[in-house]
Amino acid sequence: MFFGRYEHSLDDKNRLVIPSKMRSEAGETLYLMKGYDGALALYKESDFNRLMEEVSAYSFQKKNNRDYIRVQMSSTYDLEIDKLGRITIPTALISRYGIGRDVYIIGVVDHIEIWDKEKYLAYEKESDATFESVAEKIGADE
Repeated sequence: MFFGRYEHSLDDKNRLVIPSKMRSEAGETLYLMKGYDGALALYKESDFNRLMEEVSAYSFQKKNNRDYIRVQMSSTYDLEIDKLGRITIPTALISRYGIGRDVYIIGVVDHIEIWDKEKYLAYEKESDATFESVAEKIGADE
């Protein structure tokens, strides 16, 4: 399970150190793809395989499914964690999704998110303002 928030920076070669607490859970190969709300999503192999089972069940005959599958799969890269605990984020993803040099690494249960620092701070400010009202609505018995 992934949790916590860590502030890091990409180096000149777009390498990012994965926090040691997350590395021990992650394994050797990670899968990076477009996430939600402006983040990149990073999955360990077992969770990525589970996600791919779900995606492969979607009917490609439906336009919404095709659109989702194409965007998701075209953004996916498999990455190895090097001996120093780093991954290299492909330049294509950095420019495509507006990830700057300074980032936050967020643990969100079954995956890790990589956020541009400024985008995350704006998201956090907005989300904190509605946290309690959202908490009341999720999982509510209706």
